[in-house]
Amino acid sequence: MVSTAAKDLLATSASICTALQFLAGTLVCRKFIKNGTTGDASALAFITCLMSCSFWLRYGQMIGDFFVVCVNIFGALLQIFYIVIFALFSVKKALILKQFVGAILFISGVYAYSIVHTDRIKATDHIGFLSCSLTILFFASPLTMLVHVIKEKNTDSLPFPVIVASFVVSCQWFVYGTLLEDPFMEIPNFMGCILSAFQLSLFVIYPGKKQNAAHFI
Repeated sequence: MVSTAAKDLLATSASICTALQFLAGTLVCRKFIKNGTTGDASALAFITCLMSCSFWLRYGQMIGDFFVVCVNIFGALLQIFYIVIFALFSVKKALILKQFVGAILFISGVYAYSIVHTDRIKATDHIGFLSCSLTILFFASPLTMLVHVIKEKNTDSLPFPVIVASFVVSCQWFVYGTLLEDPFMEIPNFMGCILSAFQLSLFVIYPGKKQNAAHFI
């Protein structure tokens, strides 16, 4: 039987690592500010992450998990900041506004449902399922890039530090979810562990051109 202190320590570590992962978006925004434009980039990644954080925040509130609530409050606020920066430097402000308003309306509808539903256990399961599904879709998004990497046999297009961070965070939340016996935390993070591990294996199977060039320096 794992002690409460051990669970809290794991959750604290996972929360800190997740917060650092959320902060990676500042590097993207810094690039937008430096270039004075967002170019062909899409704000959907930030908007999707905002929805994910909002749903996990609500789920954390419903199961009474302090760590899930805190890290997702931080994540949601950070995504709103990123969306604002993106909108300021984008030529497609109307489109971003529509996407943002649509996301807020959907989030509000989900929150309203969770509040008015008479069966709290069922409502919690529904919110957990929605959060879990969105996270799985988020983890599945790099699959198209992986097809390109395998086809080209080159991993230069894969962000190694981001993948390592994703692997560490997924493993931590998977273990935490297992300790809580919470399938909504276990399933998406287990998939995140597998996908991240697979991506890391590609760096061994298909060393990038940059790595090969380093051997000659």
